[in-house]
Parts: sequence; structure tokens; C-alpha cells
Amino acid sequence: MQRIGGLRRKTRHLFTVPRRMKGKVTITKHMEEFEEGDKVKLIYNATIHKSPFKARHYGRVGVVSKKRGSCYEVSVKTDHSVKTVIVHPVHLQRL
Repeated sequence: MQRIGGLRRKTRHLFTVPRRMKGKVTITKHMEEFEEGDKVKLIYNATIHKSPFKARHYGRVGVVSKKRGSCYEVSVKTDHSVKTVIVHPVHLQRL
């Protein structure tokens, strides 16, 4: 039997940009630097399609492990294990 749906299934309202937040993303968001051990929140910015994460990690808090190119490796704790997610800094919010 064929699996129905993909990675962005049921994310229409989760990954949309609120009306007041529409427009260009500031350059400071693109160039933001994080250090190893910083706590960050995964908030998807729908205007940037580079290096998104799965919808199940939306709103989770993780710890920055290391930098990989222009993106960051973030360790996110799930119910049973710890997952490593590679995320662009536009989708990260410092706590």
C-alpha cells in the first residue's frame, strides 16, 4: 500500500506567515551567530525555504551542538530519544 502524504502534511496553518509578519526577513536574522550550548527554540519561518525541519519539532527547545556551514546542528529531545536537526539560523530563536 502506498503511503499518503509527505513531510509537510497537515502543516498549512503551522508553517504560514502571520499577516503582520509578512515581508522581507531582516539581515540580522540571517547573520545571527550561536555558540555551542546555547538554548534555542525551533520556530519555522516560511519565507525562507533553506534547511527547514520536520513539523514534529516545531516549537521545541534544543541545544546548539555545533555549526555546519551556514547552518547549525541542534539536539532536540523527543519523547524517547535525542534527535539531531540541522537548521538555518533564520528558523532559530534564542532563549
